[in-house]
Amino acid sequence: MSQRHWEDFSPGSVSEYGPRLVTRDDIVEFAAAFDPQPMHLDEAAAQASMLGGLAASGWHSCCLLIRMLSDGFITQSSFMGATGVEEVCWLAPLRPGETVTARATVIETRPSRSRPEMGLVKFLFELFHSTGRRVMTLTMSPMFARRGAAVLGRNEASGAR
Repeated sequence: MSQRHWEDFSPGSVSEYGPRLVTRDDIVEFAAAFDPQPMHLDEAAAQASMLGGLAASGWHSCCLLIRMLSDGFITQSSFMGATGVEEVCWLAPLRPGETVTARATVIETRPSRSRPEMGLVKFLFELFHSTGRRVMTLTMSPMFARRGAAVLGRNEASGAR
């Protein structure tokens, strides 16, 4: 597969990644290491919480999403990182034994104003249960190298247009 650059992303395009099974052990291990709240660690405490049962941390959901995106396209692209996340929403609990998939929808693309060798792609990322119910959404604008980035950078540095 050839590497994807900024120019390869078009507004409205949709890609799907996964699936990935989430186990009880996955949920408890993640929570123990990174988000040790009772509703993510203990069935009885989780049952008594507003979640009504053991559920993955929202941050665990974010990590699962990023893993599927990394496996699906980020590591095969000219990805240059991101400056942050615009919004993350946790919409439904993620339970043990559920399988999730990820969807990436390109909202818009724009060249960087300050760095001509790169562009930004605004995505809506969604994580879904196998039933089709959305678990979470995440909106962000990662940076990708532009095709011919070395030439763009040299021309800008020399003042050429």
